[in-house]
Amino acid sequence: MASRPARCRASSCGAAPEVADIERFAPPTDGRPFPPLSVAVRHGRTLYVSGIGPYAPDGSLAVGDFAAQFAEVIKSLHAILAEAGTDMSAIIKTNVLLTRAEDVREMNRLYAAAFPPAHLPARTTCVVAALPVPEFLLEIECVVALG
Repeated sequence: MASRPARCRASSCGAAPEVADIERFAPPTDGRPFPPLSVAVRHGRTLYVSGIGPYAPDGSLAVGDFAAQFAEVIKSLHAILAEAGTDMSAIIKTNVLLTRAEDVREMNRLYAAAFPPAHLPARTTCVVAALPVPEFLLEIECVVALG
């Protein structure tokens, strides 16, 4: 079972009172490599989720397999959202970064299946020259409205 991200409320982390309503979600400690960041930050009733790459919980990566990488990103999003007490239907905006233009059609198919039809978020999709991990074919970040 993957370990859960650590949570830290600004007020309990020595932050100034004016940022006391910020909650940060640390990366999981399950073996996946993460840069120095919060995987998500809640401020008020909004959750900002960092760009999520396609590492599996054991740190492996399905090199060259777009569908498998997309599935891992969605699994990670589900876990982050569950930790924040919400689900995919609360996502209001996504930014999808792809490294291969030929994956756009497949991404649209998989993306449509990943979201409840009545809750498709606004989306920006960009094809980029590269992502920080050369084997990543995609990364997804999102903004979530919390209840």
